[in-house]
Amino acid sequence: MKLRLAAAFVAAALLSACGLNSVPTAEENAKAKWADVQATYQRRADLIPNLVATVKGAAKSEQQILTQVTEARARATSVQVSADDLTDPAKVQQFQAAQGALSSSLGRLLATVEAYPELKSQANFTNLMSQLEGTENRITIAIRDYNSAVQSYNTTIRTFPDAIGAKVFYGAKPMTPFQAKAGADTAPTVDFGNGN
Repeated sequence: MKLRLAAAFVAAALLSACGLNSVPTAEENAKAKWADVQATYQRRADLIPNLVATVKGAAKSEQQILTQVTEARARATSVQVSADDLTDPAKVQQFQAAQGALSSSLGRLLATVEAYPELKSQANFTNLMSQLEGTENRITIAIRDYNSAVQSYNTTIRTFPDAIGAKVFYGAKPMTPFQAKAGADTAPTVDFGNGN
């Protein structure tokens, strides 16, 4: 009887050291952080129609930029990446590209607003800009938290002894971190001389 109890204790200790709990815990944490990323991008998408409507009233000559922002928002909200897709770099890249295109269009719109001082003085516009700025900060934090959770998960499934449980019991695959697209550190250029 003591031998069986000792064997069960040793087996439990070995199994607990091979990722049976740490792998799904790290995976669920990364998935929760991904949900935060999606929620913050959705918050931004929800603000854009009000921003476009506010700018439209003051900047009638900027219809092309307003149309680009609206179309980019539609594309960005149509690309959905579930938590199960986080191991597919192509799907994560598609989401990132759609969000990047929206950021670029929004940047052009905001740069255009500089030509309309009467718009910048409107309380509604100021409130929307404040909300948008706060949302952009939340996006940055959500992406940082997601990438940290992905790094933790990917490290867990690749290091001993958790790698054993990750492969044998879960068939775990590395998740894809969120990466800035090339040129994301460059502000958009707006040329008022040619009507754009």
